[in-house]
Amino acid sequence: MARERETLEVDVLFVGAGPGSLAGAIHFQDLVAKRKPGTEHSVVVIEKAPAIGGQSLSGAILDPSALRELIPDFLEQGCPVEGPVTEEGIFFLTRKRAIRFPLTPPPLRNHGNFVCSINKLVRWMGEIAENKGVQLFPGFPGAELMFEGDRVVGVRTRDQGVDKNGQHKPTFEPGVDIRAKVTILGEGPRGSLTKVLVDRLKLDAGKNPQAYGIGLKELWEVPEGRFPCGKIVHTVGFPLPSSIYGGSFVYGMQKNLVAVGLVVGLDYKDPTFDPHRAFQLFKTHPLVSSILDRGKLVGYGAKTVPEGGYFSVPRPYADGVMLIGDSAGLLNAQKLKGIHMAMRSGMIAAEVAFDAVDSGDVTAAALSRYWQRLDAGAVGRELWQCRNFRQAFHGNFWAGFVNAGLQYLTGGRGLVARLRSRADHEAYRKLSDVSRNGSLPPFEPDKVLTFDKVTDVYFAGTEHEIDQPCHLQVADLDVCQNRCAVEYGNPCERFCPAHVYEMIPDEGATRPGAKRLVIHAENCVHCKTCDIADPYAIITWVPPEGGSGPSYANM
Repeated sequence: MARERETLEVDVLFVGAGPGSLAGAIHFQDLVAKRKPGTEHSVVVIEKAPAIGGQSLSGAILDPSALRELIPDFLEQGCPVEGPVTEEGIFFLTRKRAIRFPLTPPPLRNHGNFVCSINKLVRWMGEIAENKGVQLFPGFPGAELMFEGDRVVGVRTRDQGVDKNGQHKPTFEPGVDIRAKVTILGEGPRGSLTKVLVDRLKLDAGKNPQAYGIGLKELWEVPEGRFPCGKIVHTVGFPLPSSIYGGSFVYGMQKNLVAVGLVVGLDYKDPTFDPHRAFQLFKTHPLVSSILDRGKLVGYGAKTVPEGGYFSVPRPYADGVMLIGDSAGLLNAQKLKGIHMAMRSGMIAAEVAFDAVDSGDVTAAALSRYWQRLDAGAVGRELWQCRNFRQAFHGNFWAGFVNAGLQYLTGGRGLVARLRSRADHEAYRKLSDVSRNGSLPPFEPDKVLTFDKVTDVYFAGTEHEIDQPCHLQVADLDVCQNRCAVEYGNPCERFCPAHVYEMIPDEGATRPGAKRLVIHAENCVHCKTCDIADPYAIITWVPPEGGSGPSYANM
């Protein structure tokens, strides 16, 4: 007999237990204690990871301004930052040389900021939220938005115990319908529910398409004293050609840990380019290899980053719902920071939600105050100051670099009031039009300093139940196996940082040399690059069973 689906009624539901959602949940409870002491409001946070913070990934350098507003004595309360930034530099890399910039550009100056592990930070915030009465439900991914007309009334969580053919297993558990007066989406970049909402309600009408980068990160343990906690390095140049936007970082952490990463804009033109290979090549540069020498790899992860800026932010509210943090595209690509924006947006959303729940008016008109306040406050001012930054780099990195300098001098404008852009996947050139001048050199990982994707995935700790519906939905396999193979050479094999997509010989095909697509969904690290970068936009990422995916520590 089919089990009845449970329904949970709540005041406010946050989807995704990132820093934005947790800051919002904490702030909402603080507002209740301040404005309506003695009353109770139900605040719920659902999270797809098996534990709070288990799938949180960032560089990360923390601008503490929003956290200080939320928890003024955050250091005294034991906030697990690694330490303040004590030394910084930015370098241009050639293949063998590192040329230090004589001055650090103002947007990249980090005096007063902290090196942090986003895993640790989110876990700590989760404990504070729970102590304030917030209900945290890890292992509960949001499967679909619940609508009444065009009003969002909550989220249905994913069914558990469904086999790969869609049949119920003995362990079947139906998802829960969480009905909320206000739903706040903080799913991170390219959130699956956010994507549906934006498409359905046309919240991006008149906006630039969101621009994304893919960030790849490894955590290394290095010999004591090699790279002190609080020291940070940013680089441009090698291994990326001037036609590809991106840069790299090295951050010193406690206990001799070093975070090493590369961020690459997904608007690159060459479909044969492989961001993971570029990341491995980056580590072979003398500047980086000297830091990692005799060290050992202890962690790996990848995620996408919303870089489009002010003109790519969709309308972040509708009837019964608001978007915060990366889900709304709130990231300063010029400063490489978004954690503080996520927190501040979560706090403002909490204030608007509190008033909406109190008054009973959760219409888009009532919730529009969220964007009004966000736009007029610190988040809007910061985004406006770099409103054309990422778009300036669509043609050539060095032209963009000059344009970025002009934008800084003109308050973010540059030569044009608003630079237009197109979706990242539309930038690909077909194989017949690619000169290969920007392609990476031949390279084989040595398994000491450099690694293949499968080895890195092991260090991401990713696990998925094999017997479940594939959470990577390809609308038309024929396009992959015939059209894409000829036109673009199946770039999914290269842009995926986890060896999820593989074209193998199709022994049953009549066409000589034909290949078919195999999806290694068990490798997925939930970065969602495939949902963004597929040239035909036919791949859709949806959350797998709760608890599946990477398991990050200290990342």
